[in-house]
Amino acid sequence: MTVTTNYSVPQSRSLSEAEGEALFKRLHLAHMRRIYQEVAVQAEKEGWSYSDFLGLLLAEEVAGRRQTRLGRLTRSARFPFLKTIDEFDFSLQSTLRLTLLGSYLGPELVSEGRSLILHGKTGRGKTHLAVAIGYRAIQNGFETLFTTAAELIEALSNASQRGRLQESLATYTHPPVLIIDEVGYLTYAQDAANVLFHVVNNRHLRKRPMIFTTNKPLHEWGKVLHDEDLAAAILDRVLERGRFIRLDGPSGRTRHLKLEEPLPDGTERFRISGKNGSEFPEPTGLNSTKSAATSVIKRKRMEQRGNSELRIEGALGATP
Repeated sequence: MTVTTNYSVPQSRSLSEAEGEALFKRLHLAHMRRIYQEVAVQAEKEGWSYSDFLGLLLAEEVAGRRQTRLGRLTRSARFPFLKTIDEFDFSLQSTLRLTLLGSYLGPELVSEGRSLILHGKTGRGKTHLAVAIGYRAIQNGFETLFTTAAELIEALSNASQRGRLQESLATYTHPPVLIIDEVGYLTYAQDAANVLFHVVNNRHLRKRPMIFTTNKPLHEWGKVLHDEDLAAAILDRVLERGRFIRLDGPSGRTRHLKLEEPLPDGTERFRISGKNGSEFPEPTGLNSTKSAATSVIKRKRMEQRGNSELRIEGALGATP
């Protein structure tokens, strides 16, 4: 038995501008509502088919929604600044190349729960890279949160004292991507390792990526967080599905001053006074002052000893 369904073709009728606006709002087609009149004029002028006209409107709506979401997620990420991977100068790095970051710039960052520790001295671009990876995650459709280690530890430490730690943890465990900046730059509360472990362990169990930046070697994290055992447990979980990348090269902030260029041969010590330099290097501290003074005393003693020996030899030679 065949069942046929007859669909009635809607009758063509013109919509007033107010009726059109109401329908767009009801269907939440905000971007389409803004552009449809301009597109309709262009379609009529160029003789588009109905399907071409509708296809363009739908494509523009999708693009508009994506751009709106991108802006919203970028604002909610709380980046200190916005940087992209294209703006990072890899030529200043001796070992780091863009290809090494490939898996952190695609959807697999989240789908595979990859984590990352970026280590280096100040000004090497650690935060730039972390923000760029976070922004790429947003472009791939994933919510991201940026925070400093000091902010996270202080917030969770205060929440723990009020008995609201579990409630506050959600801020840092919910986002698919979490960036924790500046581990080791400041002094933390005594329970730093404890509250940070809660975040790391929760995200590790749920395979949610974490990106850390730090100026401290990994073996110093125990001292920084006041607990060697918990620091080891934190690093163990982060690096199980993560990588440790060291950034070197000159500081991006003071590169123009050329402070880190090697000195030419023969100029290991700068001399301040005299056309050809002072006889002794300028002291730079208590130890150097003592060292210079000691060498002067030794030389004086050697000169005195030499003079005494000459006098004795002269006296012996004068004896009949």
